[in-house]
Amino acid sequence: MISFLRGTVAHVGLSTAVIDLNGAGMSVNATPQTLSRLRAGEEGKLFTSLIVREDSLTLFGFASDDEREVFDVLLSVSGVGPRLALAVLAVHDPEAIRVAAHTGDSKTFTKVPGIGPKVAGRIVLELAGKLVPHGTAPSAAPAPSGEAVWKPQVVAAMTSLGWSEKDASGSIDKALADAPDLADHGNVAEILRTTLRWLGQDGARAGNRVGSRG
Repeated sequence: MISFLRGTVAHVGLSTAVIDLNGAGMSVNATPQTLSRLRAGEEGKLFTSLIVREDSLTLFGFASDDEREVFDVLLSVSGVGPRLALAVLAVHDPEAIRVAAHTGDSKTFTKVPGIGPKVAGRIVLELAGKLVPHGTAPSAAPAPSGEAVWKPQVVAAMTSLGWSEKDASGSIDKALADAPDLADHGNVAEILRTTLRWLGQDGARAGNRVGSRG
C-alpha cells in the first residue's frame, strides 16, 4: 500500500501530476484543486490510493488524508468507480460530501457531472452511516428536527430512486407507523432505509395475496 508520495514535482497536467522519487517518476491522478497546489520543480506531497486492476495499477492523489478517506468510502458504492469518485471530490469538499451523506441530500451528488438522480439516490442510500460530518459522533442520533425538515429529504431521495412524490410520502407514513421513534429523531438515512425495507416486505405480502387468490 502506497500511503503517500513526497518528492520533486516533475510535471503538472490537467488531470495528473508526476512526482520524481529519487529518479523514478510516479504518475498520479488528482482533482484540479489538488493539482493547483503543486509547482513543477518544487517539493510536493500527495496522500494516495492505489487502484489495482487486472491490466493496470493506477495512483490517485489527494491534498489531505480526509480527501483520501472519502474517496475510498465512495468506492464502496456499487457503480461508483475511481474516476467518478474523483469527480465528486472535484465538485465538493470532503465535509460537504459527509454532510450530504449524513443528511440524505441526494441533490448534492447530482451536481457532479456523470451522476444522475438514480445514482445519487444509490450513493445516499449506500453511504448512510459510513460518512459523518466532523464533530458528529457516529453513534449519536440527530437532534429532533421536525417532519418539515426530514420528510422532504426522504421524499427527494425516494423520487431519485424512481418513486413518485405521492407514493414516496404515503410509504414513509405507513413505514413509520410501526417505528414512531424514527420520526421523532428525524434521522434521514435511517428513515429511508426503514421505508425501503417496508416497501420490500409489503411487496412480498402483496405477492403472497395474489398467489393465494390464484
